[in-house]
Amino acid sequence: MFEIFNNTDKEIKEIEKLEKYMHFVVQKLKLEKGIFNIIFVSNKEIHEINREYRHTDRVTDVISFALEDNQDVVYQDFRLLGDIYIAIEVAYDQAIEYNHSREREVCFLATHGLLHLLGYDHMTEEEEKIMFKEQEELLNAFEIKR
Repeated sequence: MFEIFNNTDKEIKEIEKLEKYMHFVVQKLKLEKGIFNIIFVSNKEIHEINREYRHTDRVTDVISFALEDNQDVVYQDFRLLGDIYIAIEVAYDQAIEYNHSREREVCFLATHGLLHLLGYDHMTEEEEKIMFKEQEELLNAFEIKR
């Protein structure tokens, strides 16, 4: 189960498609007992989050806070995965930069964030290869292509 929040003053037309896509992803990854949030934020807010929690003083596109990283917390009948913060202005700028739709960029960032919640990373070349392959397979399976 997931929820999507818009903490910006912008209308985000891609939310409806993202919701359908994330239901598909949840089924595909067998996360029916997983709980997470997708939160759209402004550049200012993601900059503050990045500075405070990652000690990086810049705007970024997506930040994930994985709650399962805490080994002391164990849940019986569900998985509390965490939160995914997406800077919508950055997402829209990247859609232009990468020459694809806003919809694809929003879905890509949500997928990227969710995979981080599940323990995927891209710190090494091998990790990046695995994570990015999974992202592309999910997006392509839902017909969200470049």
